[in-house]
Amino acid sequence: MKRFLFVCVENSCRSQLAEAFARIYGGDDVEAYSAGSRPSGIVNPKAIESMREIGYDLSTHKSKSLDELPDVKWDFVATMGCGDECPFIRAARREDWGIPDPKDMSAEDFRRVRDQIAEKVKRILDT
Repeated sequence: MKRFLFVCVENSCRSQLAEAFARIYGGDDVEAYSAGSRPSGIVNPKAIESMREIGYDLSTHKSKSLDELPDVKWDFVATMGCGDECPFIRAARREDWGIPDPKDMSAEDFRRVRDQIAEKVKRILDT
């Protein structure tokens, strides 16, 4: 089983979406987590709604900090927009995904970001 971690600032949108897609597409082969460098404490309602549209219940997810994660070497880590706020995380492979924070976007633009994240997760799972 591979361990994937997705990190953004608030752990309310991008990293939550990525964790969900890793669970959807990775199935039993992937242990997926997400966290924030400064977690907001909530999952953005737009993120919950955008995933509900494709049949996934993101309302069961929680916004969490990096301190709440297991202390392991990750197989893959993706950071999204946290820049210098993302601490070093031990990983076999890491990428910074330059994905804009969709929290203040229209529903249509939010869906585009959601779909972009889905494609990136699929690509990582295929490598």
